[in-house]
Amino acid sequence: MPVLLVLVALAALVAVGYVTIYNGIVTKSNRCDNAWETIDAQLQRRNDLIPNLVSTVQGYAKHESETFAMVTNARAAVANAASPEAKMAASGELTNALNHLFAVAEAYPELKANTNFQQLQADLTDTENKISYARMSFNDCVLEYNNAVTTFPGSLVAGSRFPKRQGFVADEADRQVPNVQF
Repeated sequence: MPVLLVLVALAALVAVGYVTIYNGIVTKSNRCDNAWETIDAQLQRRNDLIPNLVSTVQGYAKHESETFAMVTNARAAVANAASPEAKMAASGELTNALNHLFAVAEAYPELKANTNFQQLQADLTDTENKISYARMSFNDCVLEYNNAVTTFPGSLVAGSRFPKRQGFVADEADRQVPNVQF
């Protein structure tokens, strides 16, 4: 009888441990999903600002059609990306296209003085900062989740039901050091 009680207690302890670890992994997975949704919301906000910005710049720089096409195509790629990884890559391309757009704007002093352009640029800068913060938060969630599913005993509970996740990785263009000349 005492051996049976010990075995039942041990089985109950293992079951409680399993459920606790499983629930922890599910919680971390949900946190990653939530962090990605935050990035996605900020990317959508940026996509919503871009048409107004492009049309404002077009009013001053009508002959810069290549830059406008690059921004429009990059914006569409972000909107049509099917996976978080594809959306991250497309987002990097959009950032590069926007940098070209702002470089074009530098050539037009009257555009830079336009209050609508200044407000749109400030809103876009604020959104880019929020995207950057959301990416850091997402990467923190992914790290915590990946640690939970790859370390013992979480790896036993996770098995193949909870694969590792990919965090945000800056593309090569984001890693380049800008060339500043005086």
